Amino acid sequence: MPRLHSFPPVADEHATLLILGSMPGKASLKQNQYYAHPHNVFWKIMGELVGAHPALPYPQRLHALTSAHIALWDVLATCERKSSLDSHIRNEKANDFAAFNAQHPHITRVYFNGAKAEQSFKRFVLGKQKLPPLEFVRLPSTSPAHAGMRYVEKLRVWGEAIGSGG
Repeated sequence: MPRLHSFPPVADEHATLLILGSMPGKASLKQNQYYAHPHNVFWKIMGELVGAHPALPYPQRLHALTSAHIALWDVLATCERKSSLDSHIRNEKANDFAAFNAQHPHITRVYFNGAKAEQSFKRFVLGKQKLPPLEFVRLPSTSPAHAGMRYVEKLRVWGEAIGSGG
């Protein structure tokens, strides 16, 4: 099984909110872009909420996020996975959140893009890395694998979270 590596964080010194996925999928790794799968609604939601529309060039989408004080990263630094499904992730190693938070002291909220990101964070980071006091919220996954919730409902839940100070 191939060993996969996540991307560096997208963040600037003004970030107050961190959105965490688990690990980029095959489409994202191939394109070297967060949430690159055409059916993942992350950029569609971010387009509606902060102007990071999927039609914009990738660097402009990232700029829209950072302008809204949003940082983007993944819980896992490396893992093994035979497909893009989170359920296939094995042999995980977490990113260094203690160092990240030291460099981004204004982040007070962490939003998990789905259950796997939250579970991995709780398993590999909480209690193992020194973190400042943070608020943690799991949001519905934007992945096409999470088809149990309609887009309008995902948008509503994400909008309530991001709109609460993101």
